[in-house]
Amino acid sequence: MEKKYLLIFILLSFTFAFAQQETTFTGIVIDAKTQNPIENIVVSIQNSSITQLTNTNGKFELHSSIQGEQLLLLHSQGYKDLLLKINSNPEQTVNLGILQLEDNFSDDVPATLITLLDSDLSDDNSSSEMTSGLLQSSKDAFMQASAFNWGQARFRVRGLDSENGTMMLNGMIMNKIYDGRPQWSNWGGLNDVLRNQEFSVGAAASNFTFGGILGTQQISTRASTYRKGARLIFSGSNTTYNWRANATYASGMNSKGWAYVVSAGKRMGNEGYFDGTSFDAESFFMSIEKKLSNKHSLNFTGFYTPNSRGKNSANTNEVTELINEKYNSYWGFQDGEKRNARVKKVEEPLLMLNHYFKINEKANLNSSVMYQFGKVGNSTIDYQNANSPDPTYYRKLPSYYTSLYGKDIGEFSGEFTPDYENAELNKKLFLEDPQINWDAMYQANQQPTLNADGVITGYQPAQSHYVLYEDRTDDKTFSANSNLNIQITENSFFDGGITFRNLKSHQFQYLLDLLGGEYFEDIDAFYNGDQAQSDLQHPNRQVKKGDIYGYNYNLQATIIDAFTQFKFNYNKFDFYLGQTYSTSSYQREGLYQNGIYPTTSLGKSEKVHFENFGFKGGFTYKISGKQWLFFNGMHLTRAPSLRNTFANSRLNNSVVDGIENENINSAEANYIFRSPKLKIRTTAYYTLIKNTTKTSFFYAEGIFDRGASYNNTDAFVSQTLTHLDKKNIGAELSFEYQISSTLKSTLSVAYGNYTYNSNPNVSITNDANAAKGDTQTTFDFGESYLKNYKQSGMPQQAYSVGLEYRDPKYWWLGANINYLAESYIDVSSIARTARFYKNPISGLVFPEATEERARALLKQEKFDPVSLLNISGGKSWRILGKYVGLFTSINNVLDKTYKTGGFEQARNANFRALNQDVSSGTPSFGPKYYYGYGRTYFVNLTISL
Repeated sequence: MEKKYLLIFILLSFTFAFAQQETTFTGIVIDAKTQNPIENIVVSIQNSSITQLTNTNGKFELHSSIQGEQLLLLHSQGYKDLLLKINSNPEQTVNLGILQLEDNFSDDVPATLITLLDSDLSDDNSSSEMTSGLLQSSKDAFMQASAFNWGQARFRVRGLDSENGTMMLNGMIMNKIYDGRPQWSNWGGLNDVLRNQEFSVGAAASNFTFGGILGTQQISTRASTYRKGARLIFSGSNTTYNWRANATYASGMNSKGWAYVVSAGKRMGNEGYFDGTSFDAESFFMSIEKKLSNKHSLNFTGFYTPNSRGKNSANTNEVTELINEKYNSYWGFQDGEKRNARVKKVEEPLLMLNHYFKINEKANLNSSVMYQFGKVGNSTIDYQNANSPDPTYYRKLPSYYTSLYGKDIGEFSGEFTPDYENAELNKKLFLEDPQINWDAMYQANQQPTLNADGVITGYQPAQSHYVLYEDRTDDKTFSANSNLNIQITENSFFDGGITFRNLKSHQFQYLLDLLGGEYFEDIDAFYNGDQAQSDLQHPNRQVKKGDIYGYNYNLQATIIDAFTQFKFNYNKFDFYLGQTYSTSSYQREGLYQNGIYPTTSLGKSEKVHFENFGFKGGFTYKISGKQWLFFNGMHLTRAPSLRNTFANSRLNNSVVDGIENENINSAEANYIFRSPKLKIRTTAYYTLIKNTTKTSFFYAEGIFDRGASYNNTDAFVSQTLTHLDKKNIGAELSFEYQISSTLKSTLSVAYGNYTYNSNPNVSITNDANAAKGDTQTTFDFGESYLKNYKQSGMPQQAYSVGLEYRDPKYWWLGANINYLAESYIDVSSIARTARFYKNPISGLVFPEATEERARALLKQEKFDPVSLLNISGGKSWRILGKYVGLFTSINNVLDKTYKTGGFEQARNANFRALNQDVSSGTPSFGPKYYYGYGRTYFVNLTISL
């Protein structure tokens, strides 16, 4: 018994002695303009777990046992961060007095620019979305440059697609199961209500999920966290849309425990920066919270953001030189109005219910259920027994008569004579009418009516040769999750969660417009007999507007994943360990019995299962209150996306042969220095992604021998790459120095080397063989020698230098000079195989295929670097007790023209075809390019009521 009391006495003495070493910091936080106290401001000591919230009177009391100089951070949505230098005085109370926070008009208004980067509207959702989408709340100079200065050139943080990051809404994963990427347009126009964010960079710890190697973005829409009041926003631009209006109101929590937020907006543009790119979108948002007790709260979130956008074409150098970089071949005039044939429409409303359970002061359990449904459509023109409606179809361009493409001249000995006369005629005809001819298509879909004398008296609808259809995806997604956060001890924390997701994706071809005709035949005109039938159970159908035709199937997926994470925080160092496990199940269900694959197209496929795991860890060493080092590492396996699991899901149930889980490793080291005047972050990182699978479709000429494709060396094929590895190595620098109280300088650097790190295997599937009854439809083309080629689609080096002046009278002006370099074209995989050098008829290597000539033909094109000057500024006023903020920016002030991306066309599928086409000097199938915006502007007016 005496020993027991002695132990208690020792522990009490130790606790008392430890407590005496604490310093207590107190203060009052107020609004700089209204001078009113502010509640729920997060007050924390940097690089520690010591955190407190201000009470209703704006007061806080923070207890710290950390010795020496530290940094105190005050943070809240709607206000600029305040960073103060403090010194510990053990056993004393330090009164910091009244601390004023400034409204962040100038900081959060630029976040509305995110919708102007076109990333949330990207066709493949892969360009710079994770940059622009997740960085709106970041204060890091590098992240700001990535989003607002480099994003216009399709910059990607660390060269990674958005599938490598995890996007979350109220703890629920929002990455699409189909391709692993967020569908950014699902919340387009909702910037004003999606500002409450937490972001972990790279492999750093997240409280909500295991995450990806790009990072985790968590957005909270809990109604009680919104700042009470109303906001009106009006914007004008010449980029994606022309104007925008938005209204938001937040009630705050009332005495009965209710809080709600509503928001509605409209964006519209008859034409964006590129010709014929119309835009129309609405956004509706609601969040309602009911506080059931001090421990329980329910929150409902729902939003609906229907939008449509006219797409912009990639063009060859020949087409660009004939017209200009803004040329878009996807539109034409109809009844005096511009009509774009390729329009993307997204209508996917989302409903979510969250339960917040505060178990005790140290434990929280948050659970969610979500249901999302709706449709995504991408329209284009279908045609049968008619010429291509594409104004840039190769036979309509001058190069058709001057290129050696398709000319049977053996080894290209120079005997071909260009037909300049017809080339000039093609040029004249193209320049006279360079757009889609809608009237001609309507006329082709009608037949004349004759009187008794054989005179045409009018026209009536007939079988359509041209129709407008859309590739439709109707998804139904149900998700449920639960996330537990516990403070185990003063220094240790636990995070864990489990998520269930189920997807039923109906994918089909949907007829939008008969273009003046009466009906359209549901057949594939390239085949005959049963092989031409889309559905053998309903042959020779005549389809009309609103009908499904062509292909029709369901994809089903179920994913369950769980994670655990342990964090340990101490005075001089922190570390964490995280683990994850997931299981994925995919299946295709064909709704049509396709004539080419009568036995493998209808009904359910086998279920494809994947099991995956991952672990990550990190270590932070606190050199002082101002500077620290941290290291993070991650290893995980990841199931291939649903999109890449089936070789040709539109036609059959075949699973990609040899498909495997992806294997991912990533590591980073960081040094951070942060003081009230100077902020520096330097980062070095390494990422290796192995066993990626990629499927694509194209028409190739000279790809098969005559035996393989029945006396035809050409075919429309699907290409599957397997065992593709990617290696990303680089460094980042973020530098920010407050020269004076009004002038700040910034420097941001991204230096990367992103390459392919393997020679993937190439498989080519030829549906024509199946149509002929051949048992072999997939051909192994062997390795594609892609190792050490550069990854495409983004600048691998980026630099930004900026100056910003902020006047005490609430106006500011900033300028950035940006230099972006090392951007490369997307190369053709099939052109890097050994089979590419062989004559498809004889099977022998082309005699002209020398090593020197091959090296010249297959050298990866590097785009010219570009320098961009961006200027922005703003001013805020208090008028009749209301706050008005004006923000404006001009990007690419010098109106530079530059390529943001491009790809080699794969139509020339053997060495001779490519060599002859390129050697002519006017290739018919040269690379196609995308261009960035020229000089653009954005003006935004915000009124807070």
